[in-house]
Amino acid sequence: MRLPLLPSAASPDGHLTRRAAIETVAGCLLLAGHAGAQTPAANRRSVFQHALPDIAIKNWSVTAVEVTYGPGESSAAHRHPGITIAYVLEGEVRSKVGDGPERTYKAGEMFLETPGQLHAVSANASTSRPAKLLAVLLAETGATLTTPEK
Repeated sequence: MRLPLLPSAASPDGHLTRRAAIETVAGCLLLAGHAGAQTPAANRRSVFQHALPDIAIKNWSVTAVEVTYGPGESSAAHRHPGITIAYVLEGEVRSKVGDGPERTYKAGEMFLETPGQLHAVSANASTSRPAKLLAVLLAETGATLTTPEK
């Protein structure tokens, strides 16, 4: 379903304004709340909860990236400037973030990276099946979203 934007919320050049973005998000939340009210609580479960670092997010943007790993593939160690929330869509992904232990996440599981943390391991846990994750990156607008570790 696409939510209509109020004409007054669009800038003269047709770009989305802050007001339009807030109205759109509010509309989505209202629809989600309405849909949730019709769904029995037994059909819902908490998938992920994590405390967030104390940061200001003025002039930040959100970017969603789908990352696909073929069998046995991995990414080089790297860092992100903001908050990254990863959700495993398919297969199993090995990950080591910051001082935490290396862990294998299955489809439907999530993990979080805080600003500047080293993501030392990011790999497909399988040598025979693909793996896929959705990374939602929140960072200052215009920032380089991934920096390889030297």
